[in-house]
Amino acid sequence: MPGLVPPIADERTALLAFLAQQRDALRYAAFGLSDAEADSQPSVSQLSLAGLIKHVTGVERAWTTFLLEGDTTVFAVSDDHEDRFRLASGETLSDVLEASAEQARLTEKIVAEMDLGGALPATTDVVPWIPAGLRWTPRWVLLHLMEEMARHAGHADIVRESIDGKTCWTLMAAAEGWSMEDWAS
Repeated sequence: MPGLVPPIADERTALLAFLAQQRDALRYAAFGLSDAEADSQPSVSQLSLAGLIKHVTGVERAWTTFLLEGDTTVFAVSDDHEDRFRLASGETLSDVLEASAEQARLTEKIVAEMDLGGALPATTDVVPWIPAGLRWTPRWVLLHLMEEMARHAGHADIVRESIDGKTCWTLMAAAEGWSMEDWAS
């Protein structure tokens, strides 16, 4: 059935597959849009589809860096925080999607080598939303990334529907090249 992760027996593959599914939801929301449409803010929020994809890619990059280095400073917000939710001058939706795909490949490579239950280095008191002394596992990090992606995939659905009325199922069908009529009938 479209939109469902297939039955998977091992935990690592399942976690990565569900994370990929949420990334796909964001990618589908931007399917077929111009750079200007993808960077538009058509709802009452300041969110754009390109900005959401760019943001979750940066968040995933921070978490995989933490997985590798154990350094909580990767979560510190810089002065250009707002720019992470917009296309920069000369940046395209294609650039943002490629960066997301590249990060996905890196995440899968990093996670393939990790003990999912192994304790990571304790956090330090760098940002207000992460207290010092927490000891996460790679499993927790993957589940958190899924939560982050899913939250923003929901935002992306609303933003896309505000642009042109298209919804997740029709966009998924178009992106994957299958007929909604064949599936829904």
